[in-house]
Amino acid sequence: MGERLRHLVLVLGDQLDPDSAAFDGFDPAQDAIWMAEVLEESTHVWSSKPRIALFLSAMRHYRDAQRARGRTVHYTALDDAVPSLAAALAATIARGTPQRLLMVEAGDLRVLEALEAAAQQHGLPLEVRPDRHFFSTVPEFVEHAEGRKQLRLEFWYRELRRRHGVLLDRDGGPEGGAWNFDAENRGAFPKSGPGRLPAPRAFTPDRITREVLALVADRFAAHPGALDRFDWPVTAADARLALDDFLAHRLPSFGTYQDAMWDGEPWLYHSRLSAAMNLKLLDPHVVVAETERAYRAGRVPLASAEGFIRQILGWREYVRGVYWCFMPEYRARNALDAREPLPDFYWSGDTEMACLRDAIGQTLALGYAHHIQRLMVTGLYALLLGVEPTRVHEWYLAVYVDAVEWVELPNTLGMSQYGDGGTMASKPYVATGKYIQRMSDHCRGCRFDPARSTGDDACPFTTLYWDFLLRHEALLAANQRMALQVRNLARLDAAERDAIRARAAAIRATGGAPPRALTLL
Repeated sequence: MGERLRHLVLVLGDQLDPDSAAFDGFDPAQDAIWMAEVLEESTHVWSSKPRIALFLSAMRHYRDAQRARGRTVHYTALDDAVPSLAAALAATIARGTPQRLLMVEAGDLRVLEALEAAAQQHGLPLEVRPDRHFFSTVPEFVEHAEGRKQLRLEFWYRELRRRHGVLLDRDGGPEGGAWNFDAENRGAFPKSGPGRLPAPRAFTPDRITREVLALVADRFAAHPGALDRFDWPVTAADARLALDDFLAHRLPSFGTYQDAMWDGEPWLYHSRLSAAMNLKLLDPHVVVAETERAYRAGRVPLASAEGFIRQILGWREYVRGVYWCFMPEYRARNALDAREPLPDFYWSGDTEMACLRDAIGQTLALGYAHHIQRLMVTGLYALLLGVEPTRVHEWYLAVYVDAVEWVELPNTLGMSQYGDGGTMASKPYVATGKYIQRMSDHCRGCRFDPARSTGDDACPFTTLYWDFLLRHEALLAANQRMALQVRNLARLDAAERDAIRARAAAIRATGGAPPRALTLL
């Protein structure tokens, strides 16, 4: 490395921002970049092949782009078999000690603590700079949260809309007279289906990506997921093309159908941009600005533009604030005392339940599922079953290509599993199989009846929904937003309650897979 090295700039796999604050004042003559592929980042949770491949390919493309700018990059490749980021950093430092380590804020507390410990061990200062990729800072969210008994997205979202002047009218109020148009964003497809859908732009793997795919297939052969349909953007240029494609072809209908599902249709009108944003290949400021520009040019309805912007300027900023405000104790929260294991079929998709088979199957094939599939199919089933939130969190972190802990953990533990007892969500998001029937075509080809809660053909979602209310009746009765659902328990007589509990117990006894009744011949 040489005696002249002043700063070693640490760039993690989810920090691939060419304009990162870590490069402020960067001098190629005195400074260098450090990046590392290490086994631990793919094995601390059993990461899927698509997720591993996306991170490694994007990192290698970023490395080459930085070198093309004349910058020195000390890069540890996975082939070097260095077990951890701390070990990789120690090996680089041993070749020539820099005066200072620099990085922007990490997206995972575990990683930050490991790098801080490594810096301390080697007697080096580690400067952590704010990440201007985001619209807000962690201290700003902490100030917003101070003194509030509950943290709600809506208030933080409005504050950021005002602060950044997004979708405001001439008087500074919300465009269209309302802060959100969620009521217009719940459309389902007709029985005939969604019709012809605009396929999102695909990116054919180049030489670097093909090398990564071969490496992952070899080194992580036992990991879940498939690689044959890998077509994600892995560079900033491709991420921008993906944004332009979404704005032109799918955003106009996104608002109406963002909560809809359809068997065998993984993309529908969704953006496929979350992975690019979470790896910092795509600037969310640009995404929001271009979305508003499309609305003001008359190319996109307000409900679609606002609904998409709310996911980025609202929800994405909100969950990041929750993560850094409450970690590390947040990870261990389990307000409902859920203790069941995660069903084995979450790793295979081998289940009779059509909705879960479709959502898990596409997750393993693509590393992707949209937010309703995550919240109201895979997440809902785990919540109703009573799976330990940490196990659910580890699965989501492992299988989705856009999963970085700062965004995944609060979404899973707080929003999906209600593990934080209401810090994020005002109520548990629970429903019977009738919700899935209304929002999709999954029930049409499924042997389970969403209207039934008991019997061999009863939908497990419906059985477990009523069992969930029975198990948590006292807790839920105190929640005003759950009052109507809890009152519906009065419709169940003692025999029905016993039958529901028995059916739910049988489902749990078979590892979360609904058992079939024995047929005597």
